Amino acid sequence: MEKLNVISLFDGISAGRVALEKAGFEIGNYYASEVDKYAISIAQKNHPDTVQLGDVRRVTRSMFREDFLADNPIDLVIGGSPCQAFSLAGHQKGFEDDRGQLFWEFVRVIEEFKPRYFLLENVKMKPEHQQVITDALGVEPVEINSACVSAQNRKRLYWTNIPFTGDLSDRGVVLRDILDAEGFVDRDKSHCLDANYWKGGNLKQYFEKHRRQLVFTGCEQVAEADLNGHDLIKRVDSIDAKAPTLNACTGGNREPKIITSKTTYRKLTPTECERLQTFPDGYTEGVSNTQRYKALGNSWTVDVIVELVRGVK
Repeated sequence: MEKLNVISLFDGISAGRVALEKAGFEIGNYYASEVDKYAISIAQKNHPDTVQLGDVRRVTRSMFREDFLADNPIDLVIGGSPCQAFSLAGHQKGFEDDRGQLFWEFVRVIEEFKPRYFLLENVKMKPEHQQVITDALGVEPVEINSACVSAQNRKRLYWTNIPFTGDLSDRGVVLRDILDAEGFVDRDKSHCLDANYWKGGNLKQYFEKHRRQLVFTGCEQVAEADLNGHDLIKRVDSIDAKAPTLNACTGGNREPKIITSKTTYRKLTPTECERLQTFPDGYTEGVSNTQRYKALGNSWTVDVIVELVRGVK
């Protein structure tokens, strides 16, 4: 196969390029449109030959000589336009939000460069917003949960004209498999990693809002009691770990039982987050941990993209 020429819009840390190379494709020219200086720094550290084009609104065919494009046509345009305007966790203003309007830049670039293939990713959204994107691109989206290829629950929509030939069967990767520091976890798949993960989490956010994955230290849970109420009061902890505290209250599920006041918790390390997104260990090194968390939370799960691009010919 000839080398691929790629335009990656909203490129972030170049997850698309990592996926293409992992899928066995050789890159000819990789053009990235990104404005975050920390994301660009990570991308350039790992792929110094990437050509940065800047703001997506400035990416036009006139940036290239026509004779150059004749010899090096764009094979693939990829991108994940900003999701905040569409996310069910946000205000859902969609195309009324300036960030939502950036989707049309993706459409414009496809129309100008006429690639053989395209791939767009975004979050689950209102049906009416989803339909606008579907009508504009002419293909129905497929919903994929990253849990099939990683230890993270991350449901996303993908619009593409690439014939699907990959394998998205569950690989059996669980959260405890990707830990690289002390601690244990209470679930097989983590909550979805987001760009605000650098702020850390707390028990209320974790158990009630199902956000900000935590890793626990101290007492280790070995079973779950058949009780109603908060997850913490259901815990039964190992007698081989640190001694738990007894609750001597009675009634209302407060009868004597083990609780976990001695259990502490931490957030995932940057390396563990890289593993959740199926990047190589150390891929985001070189910037602060805050920026590593932000970049990974905004990125794609690499191995999902690997399977989606296998049909490129």
